[in-house]
Order: sequence, then C-alpha cells, then structure tokens
Amino acid sequence: MNTHDQPHHPRETTVLDAVPRGLLIDGTWQSAAAERTFDVEDPSTSTTLCAVPDATADDALRALDAADRAQSSWASYPPRHRGEILRRAFETITSRHEDLSLLMTLEMGKPLAESRAEVTYAAEFFRWFAEEAVRIDGDYAVSPNGSGRMLVTRQPVGPSLMVTPWNFPMAMGTRKIGPAVAAGCTMVIKPAHQTPLTMLALGEILTEAGLPHGVLNIITARHADEVMRPLITDPRARKLTFTGSTQVGRTLIEQSARQVLKTSMELGGNAPFLVFDDADVDAAVDGAMLAKMRNIGEACTAANRFYLHRDIAEEFTDKLTRRMRALRLGRGVGDNVEVGPLIDSAQRDKVTELVDDAVGQGARVLTGGKAETGTGYYYPPTVLTDVPPSARLTSEEVFGPVAPISTFTDEDEAVTAANNTEFGLVSYAYTRDMPRALRVSESLQTGMVGLNQGVVSNAAAPFGGVKQSGIGREGGKIGIDEYLETKYIAVGGL
Repeated sequence: MNTHDQPHHPRETTVLDAVPRGLLIDGTWQSAAAERTFDVEDPSTSTTLCAVPDATADDALRALDAADRAQSSWASYPPRHRGEILRRAFETITSRHEDLSLLMTLEMGKPLAESRAEVTYAAEFFRWFAEEAVRIDGDYAVSPNGSGRMLVTRQPVGPSLMVTPWNFPMAMGTRKIGPAVAAGCTMVIKPAHQTPLTMLALGEILTEAGLPHGVLNIITARHADEVMRPLITDPRARKLTFTGSTQVGRTLIEQSARQVLKTSMELGGNAPFLVFDDADVDAAVDGAMLAKMRNIGEACTAANRFYLHRDIAEEFTDKLTRRMRALRLGRGVGDNVEVGPLIDSAQRDKVTELVDDAVGQGARVLTGGKAETGTGYYYPPTVLTDVPPSARLTSEEVFGPVAPISTFTDEDEAVTAANNTEFGLVSYAYTRDMPRALRVSESLQTGMVGLNQGVVSNAAAPFGGVKQSGIGREGGKIGIDEYLETKYIAVGGL
C-alpha cells in the first residue's frame, strides 16, 4: 500500500531549522569560502529540504589546519576526560532521540521506526568507546637476555580523515568518531552529500558535550573528490576511514598510497542468505525480513542472494512473498509506514535495471518488480524466483528491497554459491544442525556470519569484511586499534 503523498508537518520545519547550516571548522560554524551551497533533497517528495555549504578544497585544508593544530593537546588529554565527553554526547543523543530520528527520516527517507533504531544504535558507539578510552593499554617486559627492558605504549595515529555514507548517516559517524575521540585523534569528516544534516546535528551535540575546538571538523560538499583528494595527499593527515562502495574505496586506497596513510575501509557487500532443509522456516523468514528489508534494503549487510534447499524452497518463498507484499510503502513519517523511498533517482534506476536484467534472463516476479510512479523515489518490495546464476543480481549489490531466490540440493553447493563473489562482508545461515552450523560458518568467506539471526550489527562486536568488502574492523574492543599506533621503547642502562 502506497501512502507517500502526504503533506509536510510544521514540526518537520522546526527540526530542520534547528540544524546548524555551516561548516564546522575549529569550533565555529562557517560559510564556505566561495559562498557556494547545494540543496538537500527529501527523497520521499523529490523536493528541497534546505541548502548547506558546498565546501571547496581551501575549506577542507582549513579544516585540516585546525585538526593538525589541535592534535598535540588533544592527544595529551586525560583518557577519562575524553570518555566523559563521549558519555555526555551519548546522553544528549538519547535525550533528543525523537528530533534526531525525524531529521534522519526527512533527509534519508527510512521509516521513523528504523530511524529511531539507528539513533539508539548510533548512541551505543559513544557509550561503548566512552568506556574503552580508559582501557588503552601497553606492555612492559624484561628483554630475553636480561640486559634491558622492553616498554610498549600505544599512541593516537593523528589527524584522521573520515568519509561517511548516506544510508546510516548517524551510526556510520559515531562508529568512526567514537574510537577516534577515545584514542585521542583529531578529525576532518565529510558526510555524504545526500544526508549532511544528521552529521551537522551530531557536530553540534559533540561541541555541547565539551569537545575542544579543532578536534572534530565537518565539511559538507557536493563533490567528494574536490575536497578529499587534497586532504588525502597532505602529509599532515595520518589516517583515512571510509564507508561506501568498493569502487570508491579502491580509488581512495590508491590515493592513500602516496602518503602511506593508515586506512580502514568498510566497503560493499553481496550477502548470501542460506536456508537448509532442517531450518525453522518461520524463524528463517523472520530473519530474512530483517536481513533484507532493514533500511529499505539499502545496507551493505542486506541479504542480496537467497539460497534455499529445494525441500523447503516452496514454503519459504510463499511465506516471504506474502510478508513482502503486505509491507506498507510510503513517506517515512507516515503512520505504520514500513518501507520508505530509495535515496535518489539514480538508486531507483539501478534497482530497476538489475531487476529487469534478471527478468529478461528468465526470473519470475512474485511481487513488486516495477518502480512506483509519482513523486519520490519509491520501489516496492520485490521477490524474484528462478534467478539464473548469470543475472547481474547475483554479482552486483542491489541496495534495494529486492529478494532474488535460487535453490540448492546439498551443503557444498550452497557454500560454493555463497562464496562465488568478490565481496565478503556478511553471510546468513539458518540450520538447526549444530555441526553443520559450525562447518558452514567456518567455510563462508565473510568477516561476519549471522547464524540463525538476521541482524549482526552490534556496537560491542567487530564489524568488517574480507576480500573486497574492506580492510580493518569497526566497533568492539578492537575498533579503537584503527586509531592507535604501537610504539616500542628499548630501555637500557639497567
């Protein structure tokens, strides 16, 4: 059911008006040097929400200037004090939960229920790393020959460049900012041009929490390369972290090679969802709805390829199709809306192209399959069956509400199909056979496995992939390692 033709509410204007409309550089909100701006669009109506500064390379370098100046004093800040800043920011996010959720829905499109869940998830990274700030440890040992001592300490990497995506505009920010603050790194962060407002609101919250000037600098820009390339090639930058497509990630890694920047990359995914013949089918369908439809399918962790054992394929497909067909499509602020618009026309066109390619090669549409007409960038929940291995959907990340289904006959066939991709972020598997669960989990070539559950994201767990899905891990107790260098001090004269 489509309910996206709804009027704007006065509260939406109030929430938008509360967001700073500037670049955050050295603790102050500023206009872009060239006085340029770009529009932020509401994907549910295709209308403009507001305009924000369109930074130039000079603006970006001013932000790096500020981060560089602040680095030494920030690195010496007491760890407890750094943690308390994060704790205060966590509490402020929690207190402004509803306004932040509405803001996110307006610029990104997801239903309010999902925005609320993201705000809660995003805040957890600040709470988690507030506690990790005081747990940065080192080592002390007698040298093997007894003539000296070996002292090992860990220090902040230094000024860190951050690029965040549009699909989780707050959580992808806090997942990077949290460990950087805890470790003692200064930052220049560029949010996606489609969703800059949530990051600007987050910058204001951190400023209120007492983050010193210059520690966090935010630049908004329509074209990322114009502002990021000068920063990546500047010797003052010591770290680059990016969440986004593998194609862009490869380019950034190449650019980073000149300065030998420490990099962490959370890139694309093409997650397989395996359901074995001994699985609890109802539980698997519940998990599939989460793994596929979280964030409208616009998630690197989204289940993109469904592989069903032939003995349960008909039952699973029928139940999944009925669930997908019943989802309520509409503007994210609407009552009971479960599926919002895609982020923009380009994304809707990509989903359309991939579905049409699969159908052209023999796939059958069980529900959905055609873009919505009218305002906004809507695409209905879609289930395809009989998807051939040659369909682009099997190798390309769809980033939309499309569930392509194929079948298998044995465990080896399923694992082989699941691993037949350049990506390796996350896999999902449903089985009640524990030996099989362990075998399959160990055989799947991904950095994460959802075993009998459809969501793997957790601030307390390491998030990241293998193969071309990325480098490094975010979150968990090892997430802070990406922002620390290890220094060995050889102590003699004893």
